[in-house]
Amino acid sequence: MSDREPLIRTTDLSVELGGETILDGVNLTVDRGTFVGLIGPNGAGKTTLLKAVNGSLAPSRGRVEIDGENVHALSSKATSRLVATVPQNTSLTFDFDVRQTVRMGRTPHRSRLGGWRGGDESAVEHALERTRTTEFADRTVSDLSGGERQRVLIARALAQETPLLLLDEPTASLDINHQVRTLELVRELVGEGKTAVAAIHDLNLAAHYCDELVLLSGGRVVATGPPESVLTEDHLEDAFDANAVVARHPVTGSVYVTALPDRRVGAGGESRGRVHVVGGGGAAARHLYLLSAAGYEVSVGALNEGDTDTETARSLGLETVTVDPFSPVGDEAAAAVAERVAAADCVVVADVEVGSGNLANLRAAADAEHLVLVEERPFAERNYAGEAGGEAYRALRERGVVVSSKEVLAAVSDRLDGDGRGGGDGGRNDGERRADRSEAGTSVDTHF
Repeated sequence: MSDREPLIRTTDLSVELGGETILDGVNLTVDRGTFVGLIGPNGAGKTTLLKAVNGSLAPSRGRVEIDGENVHALSSKATSRLVATVPQNTSLTFDFDVRQTVRMGRTPHRSRLGGWRGGDESAVEHALERTRTTEFADRTVSDLSGGERQRVLIARALAQETPLLLLDEPTASLDINHQVRTLELVRELVGEGKTAVAAIHDLNLAAHYCDELVLLSGGRVVATGPPESVLTEDHLEDAFDANAVVARHPVTGSVYVTALPDRRVGAGGESRGRVHVVGGGGAAARHLYLLSAAGYEVSVGALNEGDTDTETARSLGLETVTVDPFSPVGDEAAAAVAERVAAADCVVVADVEVGSGNLANLRAAADAEHLVLVEERPFAERNYAGEAGGEAYRALRERGVVVSSKEVLAAVSDRLDGDGRGGGDGGRNDGERRADRSEAGTSVDTHF
């Protein structure tokens, strides 16, 4: 096959199990040298699709080709020379050592009477080295942690020397450190020419590591393409029936999905409450997305024209107080901010840098009935207004609850939804709030 031809092609692929249709007319191509993530809700057909591709599950209709070969017309050994699979379950029924386990990957390349060749040994040693498992090659598999066993199974798959690597939920049951290590390894292997397809339940990990995503729901393909084109709010609502907001991660730049609680609005569609946000320099963009998506009526300002937060607010259709680029917050803008603070049920002050030009925003926020103060960096590191800035910030800290960025939505919800207006823990001091602040009422888990 030409290198320009897709490595995988499924045509009208359908699978029925127990009289139930699991996959229904899946048409899919996967280019060589790419990392493709399969995403979708439980029962969408991700694992079934992997099994159909590796030949272990026969389709009721349609065709699967790998490198131009009809997988279901090949012998098991011939298929295993094209595709290697890393299962979700890392537990093994035998108690072999790591090197013996990895050597099993050479089975498709050996005849029944053939002996062990030099090429087999070099493939095993390369797989151990590539997965950084050489250091415990002589230990039994049962003695390893879940993350280490995952690497051993990837090493076994690499020893098969196939062009295609399939992984079924490779990060399931792993801590975040091993999740990242596993996907970094797969990403490196793809960079070296391997093609990988993985079912991944964490949308944000999938968006960060995969070249393309395939969104499945109800056994059908909902969307395919780069993460930014697949992970849209409309697609997530259709596939997961989820209220989610999609943005760019401020550090990695990857598409970032945050799942929200159901919008709790009145029968007439009224908002959950008014929230004014003090931001600037992009510090408030994420909060604007989340609060707006959660059903709050949001205003923001004062901001300079051209500021990242200004552009975000405009894209969301939010009420925005602005001043000219590089201009300070003048009397007129300060009065407009004060009006919005007075009308708000809660004010959120983002982790902004403060100078003499925007000090008026902090002073206006001090009059808020309920105040949420976002603190990711010590204020001293972002205070360019001297003692006046320190004084204004201390006033906010004495009255408000201090939270991290990921806790903003829960904190606002506590105040406005806890017992009507003014609910939650507004009467307690900051130390008490920190002691028992929880994530109830929101979710940043995207393992839909």
